[in-house]
Amino acid sequence: MKKVLLPLLLCFSSFSLFAQAPGKALVKAQAVDYVKVKNYYLLSLFEQDAEVSNLLKGDAELAELTRKKLSDLNASLANCKDASCLSAVVKLSVDEISSVGTRLTALYKPGNALDRLVKAKLVPSGCYSLYKNVSPAQLLVKAWEQDANGINYTIGVYAEGKKPNYPQIDSISYNVKARAYYTLMYDVNATLAGDVKNTKLFFEPSMQAALLYLQINERQNPAEYEPMEANANKPAFSRVKTIKWANYPYSNILVPGAGPDNITSPLSGEGMLRCRLAVQEYNAGKAPFIIVSGGRVHPYKTKYNEAEEMKRYLVSVLHIPENVVIIEPHARHTTTNMRNAARLLYKYGFPADKPGIVVTDKSQTDFIMTMDARCQKELNYVPYKLARRNSETEVEYYPVEEAKQIDNDEPLDPR
Repeated sequence: MKKVLLPLLLCFSSFSLFAQAPGKALVKAQAVDYVKVKNYYLLSLFEQDAEVSNLLKGDAELAELTRKKLSDLNASLANCKDASCLSAVVKLSVDEISSVGTRLTALYKPGNALDRLVKAKLVPSGCYSLYKNVSPAQLLVKAWEQDANGINYTIGVYAEGKKPNYPQIDSISYNVKARAYYTLMYDVNATLAGDVKNTKLFFEPSMQAALLYLQINERQNPAEYEPMEANANKPAFSRVKTIKWANYPYSNILVPGAGPDNITSPLSGEGMLRCRLAVQEYNAGKAPFIIVSGGRVHPYKTKYNEAEEMKRYLVSVLHIPENVVIIEPHARHTTTNMRNAARLLYKYGFPADKPGIVVTDKSQTDFIMTMDARCQKELNYVPYKLARRNSETEVEYYPVEEAKQIDNDEPLDPR
């Protein structure tokens, strides 16, 4: 399997993915499964790194776990009489997660393939930065536990119908109590059994199940518009390195999205007003870039993406040059508007010690000023540092490194 260079934030796997933007035809296959890499970065590295992969495949206890998961999956086709049984088979039990952690600890040796993977890839990526103060061996186990729990969360929501963090926009697409749902879940396991029948990696049945559930729920959101720096953000991304930052008081103007309350409007009136406020600041020379942030969020399963529609409005109606506008098309609420913008600032090479400004309506600005507690509750950290509130509709902010952490209970926008 060919080796792939991994940039600091967005790291690549060698699986193919057909990406489809809303309203557009299928485009050329990409050599990155963004849904997988963004959600389960460690596991994608286990697949990708041949030396690590062989080490894991050669461990007798992990090989036995692989055999058991495949055996249970095949047996479910004969033994399971309800949908919940079919999905439970592919989840990772507490004992399985613990036993894998024990084996990873035993297999980890200073200087070996696992040690190199942690130090050269996991630590620099920031994807598991909540565990930055533990030893490399402990970080490996914590990363495994995070990915495993993320798999179980995805299965819980998109196979079992459990409530996600934001039920009104992110719930399962099916009625899990309907009689036909058992047939669908049976067909998932039958398909999955064929997909993973030859795997030698213990986590593959569970991880591929989670990815398959996301697909049949039409929840490929993390992959949309990727790679952004080569597509939607290419004009602005190419311009970043030419900017003389000292000429501007701020590095960026961040505009959070405001979804419409109906399925026919591509952009809400509030979204338009926020864009116009941002243009006022841009025309005053406050910053060289406008970041518009928001995914396909409101209403449920809308075909419109907030960031894409705000960019269209800025460029087509307000006549802002395309190379000024950066889209962040994945955030699903205000906390992740801020977090995802911070990620892009690091990834695109913005100066992290130069503030940006969030420009929005007064009510959202009020909310942002008191949002730290919600971030701590939902993300386990605050992904920004606020500075001055310049007006009722504008507040200064700085990115923080913790923003790179994967959010394993947000599979539609993990990082």
